[in-house]
Amino acid sequence: MIPQSFFMAHRSLQMPMHYVPIYAILLFLSCSFISMHLCASSNRLVHGKPLSPGSTIVSDDGTFALGFFSPSNSTIKQYYVGIWYNNIWQHTATPITAVWVANRAAPIIDLSSAMLALSNSSNLVLSDGNGRVLWRSNNSIITSSSLAPTISAETILDNTGNFILRSLGSSTILWQSFDHPTDTLLHGMNLRISHKMHPLQHLVSWKSLQDPSPGPFSYSADPNNFLQRFIWNSTRPHCRNPVWTSYFLLGSYVGNLHSTIYMAVHRGTDDEMYMSFGMPVDSLSSVIRMEIKLLRQGKYTKLGQQHVCMDSLVHRACA
Repeated sequence: MIPQSFFMAHRSLQMPMHYVPIYAILLFLSCSFISMHLCASSNRLVHGKPLSPGSTIVSDDGTFALGFFSPSNSTIKQYYVGIWYNNIWQHTATPITAVWVANRAAPIIDLSSAMLALSNSSNLVLSDGNGRVLWRSNNSIITSSSLAPTISAETILDNTGNFILRSLGSSTILWQSFDHPTDTLLHGMNLRISHKMHPLQHLVSWKSLQDPSPGPFSYSADPNNFLQRFIWNSTRPHCRNPVWTSYFLLGSYVGNLHSTIYMAVHRGTDDEMYMSFGMPVDSLSSVIRMEIKLLRQGKYTKLGQQHVCMDSLVHRACA
């Protein structure tokens, strides 16, 4: 017979077994909820929590980041809000190469109290340390609506590098960076090449490697023929792209299998024509960038960036 003192000394062994898993489950769920909440908020900008210098918004898969940056080797420290490849900049000495810049023409000089925030009207607003507004999303859906003060919104940086302002609940897209390209076309982006209802879209070069303000060179379609595309020097054609003979072009730009890109044209829901590009699966980090006088295909890897020149755009001079 087991003495009663054994049970007294080992009372913990007599605890009903169902208590342990309940506490364990509650603890697990609490930790999971906190972890999920933190992960869910890391790629978002919400009301009352502006983005400040030193902080970033990172896409769920860690590919892209949005935050404040200054171009490398810049003699005058000026700051911008932009999107860049996060996994490249974190793991290498490669300087930030922004794929989208919000305040291209209005750099931040006083960084001390600068912030990117959602306004009461659910617009994105970038202001400097003096409270001066340097850039705003100017979302027409919000600003033209009498219900604007009642609309709740958030922004999210998705895994394609698109910074999206959307309404809470319905997830209606109110504004997105993909609709406002700067110098770079990302995989998944569309560039409008017709102008029935909306203006043509352009990829516009930086003014210099240290100055992301709009430069003189741009890439867009011929306003009179969307199947013909040009690099422009201001309003003058600088060089001409091969004319599309169909809605699909397979690579005059082929250097090797890994640099092949597939240019395509399609009709959007707004009846406008758009161009986009595709590539082999192992090159999903490729971009098309309008540089000074030159359109390049850039292939990005975790070991840095590799540029492959799209020679056909450079050597076809315009009359």
